[in-house]
Amino acid sequence: MDTRRTLLVDAFTDEPFAGNAAGVVPDADGLSATQMQAIARELSASETAFLSTTDDADRRIRYFTPTQEVDLCGHATIASHALLAADGVIEPGTHTLETNVGVLDIELQDDGVVWMTQSRPEVETVDVDYDRVADALGVDPATLRDVGADLPIARATTGLPFLIVPVNFLEALSGVQPDLGAIEALADEYDATGIYAFTFDTLDAESTLHARMFAPGAGVDEDPVTGTASGACGAYLDAYEAFDELPDDLRFEQGHFVDRGGIVRVDVGVDDRGRKEVRVGGEAAVALDGTLTVPPADDDEIIEV
Repeated sequence: MDTRRTLLVDAFTDEPFAGNAAGVVPDADGLSATQMQAIARELSASETAFLSTTDDADRRIRYFTPTQEVDLCGHATIASHALLAADGVIEPGTHTLETNVGVLDIELQDDGVVWMTQSRPEVETVDVDYDRVADALGVDPATLRDVGADLPIARATTGLPFLIVPVNFLEALSGVQPDLGAIEALADEYDATGIYAFTFDTLDAESTLHARMFAPGAGVDEDPVTGTASGACGAYLDAYEAFDELPDDLRFEQGHFVDRGGIVRVDVGVDDRGRKEVRVGGEAAVALDGTLTVPPADDDEIIEV
């Protein structure tokens, strides 16, 4: 039987058991997609990252939820590179990462913060009924209409698409009672991964916004702290001019209502060609480090840890 080092690494936090837990397999060379999916299902983290060698970048990465492969995952990328740094595999500087959406730049700072450059941002307003979205989230439609005149519901992506839904106050966001079937139907209709609901009413005065993200169609009822959705929301705030001048270092709170509080740092700028560029950043902490036994690709037996 094949054995692989397998970890749970908590991203967007500097303490274990907070932020968003990602499975990480730092040496996935030779694993089939079936084996990767089985490992992700066994770990039951929202996403598990599998790192392997490639000729097109410093390394290749694939992401699996417990039920399917996804093209991009911010928190698993942050977790993976924080682990590589802790293991002494990479040094501070810029590193390239091959994903299903292309080759991305990953920057490791001296202080341990990992920054992930997202794909080119795309933002578009969607024509969706506020009552329908409110019913899916289990909130009063007025909590959405209050801010809807200035900030519409939109589909935004920096690698993975999300429906971005602004909410007026933290009290309303904390009281969300999601109808997961309705959320999945909405996300499917607008070709989105899930719904990212946010408010500028925050717990910490230094934070920019507080958010919650629901993606039942991807096997994640509520994600504690979401890098790709935060990147999409950063692009959204820039596109709709939510601020007279967008802050240089955006801080997005998430996860506190599922006891996994964390902070995603978001930077919206321009690249060397003058095009919009979005980066998400954060720290990570190892919560579990062990060895996993992987069955052969054609073996349907349950993985043993």
